[in-house]
Amino acid sequence: MNQMLEKAKAIQEQIIAHRRCLHQIPEVGVYTPKTAEYVKEQLKEMGIPCRDCGVHSQEDREKMVFAGYPDAPTSTGVVGLIGKGEGPCILLRADMDGLPMEETTGLDFAAKGNTAHMCGHDAHAAMLLGAARILKDMEDELPGTVKLMFQPGEEMGYGSRTMVEDGLLENPKVDGAMALHVGPQVEVGKLTYSPGVASGAMATFIVSIQGKGGHSSEPQKTIDPVNIATQVTSALNMLIPREVDPEAFATLTVGALNGGRASNIIPDTAEIMVSFRTLSPEAYDHLLERIPEVLDHYIAAWRGTYSVRVLKTPSTVCDKAFSEEIVPYVAQILGEENVEPAPPMKGAEDFGHVTRLVPGFYAFMGAGGPDNYPLHNPNMVLDESSFALGSAVLANCAVEWLKSKAKG
Repeated sequence: MNQMLEKAKAIQEQIIAHRRCLHQIPEVGVYTPKTAEYVKEQLKEMGIPCRDCGVHSQEDREKMVFAGYPDAPTSTGVVGLIGKGEGPCILLRADMDGLPMEETTGLDFAAKGNTAHMCGHDAHAAMLLGAARILKDMEDELPGTVKLMFQPGEEMGYGSRTMVEDGLLENPKVDGAMALHVGPQVEVGKLTYSPGVASGAMATFIVSIQGKGGHSSEPQKTIDPVNIATQVTSALNMLIPREVDPEAFATLTVGALNGGRASNIIPDTAEIMVSFRTLSPEAYDHLLERIPEVLDHYIAAWRGTYSVRVLKTPSTVCDKAFSEEIVPYVAQILGEENVEPAPPMKGAEDFGHVTRLVPGFYAFMGAGGPDNYPLHNPNMVLDESSFALGSAVLANCAVEWLKSKAKG
């Protein structure tokens, strides 16, 4: 058995215990104080220096409240360091926020209430804590530094950005980054990754249109925001079929158009909510530029004004060269036959805020089987035997990659 896997198996029960503790204290959004405190306590117990990391702007705070999320006074990310702070630096990331939903698994340690870990982020944090213990025990052997990233707010699409903006990738400078996500429908012992683009990019525009209300019999005295909203909707729906490469996956949806309450009243205001998703970085950048242009010109053409709130998450991209280095180290733990490329997921993953800045690798770690309930299902259950494998993969990739850079 691989030495790193032996180390992980030796602390398997501890990793499972971490996961069960975290599973019972799920928190939503970028403000996860109980979870962050648990992580910091465990890191300090291991002798790993750590700090709070996350900048939550007033603008982001207001956007989230407007979008229906709980108020988040700050971002509760945690960063730990293992090594001497010199030489190459690899970042290992685990997200740790939950979902606003009820768990119905019936597990002894199931979450109570309307918040639950049905996306496996509790397992991610537990696996990284396991890897941290292994790496700390062999700290003197590390020819570089391992940076541990415990991030909130992944489900909101920007938790990692709050940490990047607070210096996550500096002091020491990160040279490569890696993240694992558990897959309840992927067999235990298998790992899949997407070479190149690994997840969809997304953006949401919440547009508040200001018109001038009045009586429906005198439209000439008004500025009709509902009419403006319909014109904008039609224009936005032309962007993808006319300006995005047909070979690229891209969707745009105006999911809400609200304005007015009576047929004989032209209202003062209207609101539209539009979102797009794509696997094309080029389409992502293009649409981020073009949607505001359409809003500006169409709303101005009909004499309205507007304000807009934008929520955006770029694609997570597996850097080709970095992935070619990391995959063999994964195979040392799982076996070459169990590490396979797979199509990218169309859902968003906010590790993209990191991979836009440093070479990255993102993969799904098997934690169940094809007949299991999927992520975000209230009955989703993970096979706990997979967690030690995840810790071993993270630790092994960090050590072997640092060694390869030291030799180079």
